[in-house]
Amino acid sequence: MPRILGVDIPNDKVVEVALTYLYGVGAATAAKITAEVGIKPGLRAKNLTDDELGRIASLLDKGYVVEGQLRRQMAQNLQRLKKIGCYRGIRHGRGLPVRGQRTRTNARTRKGKKKTVAVKKSVKAMR
Repeated sequence: MPRILGVDIPNDKVVEVALTYLYGVGAATAAKITAEVGIKPGLRAKNLTDDELGRIASLLDKGYVVEGQLRRQMAQNLQRLKKIGCYRGIRHGRGLPVRGQRTRTNARTRKGKKKTVAVKKSVKAMR
């Protein structure tokens, strides 16, 4: 199993698809990388030579922000938003939708499982 930047990429997949297993590398970026390195389209990851793996790794290291560095950068951006107290930072901190979605109904992905609140009977209803 080839290893690029500390991530095992699957053997039996085409190189362009296998590169998408790296955090921060999508289909378009993977296609661009394989074209720059000069890898034939349709080549499987298990057939990559050590030289080709090295060229991919060095290209990713120099020209792209991926894996741990990208995760750190994204975490720092969120911390900055929270620290300055802007609307987006507050919403991130409270675990609510950030981009203007409604929260009266829906928003379950961000808010988590529904918390049921017990209904108290009023004195009038008991008479």
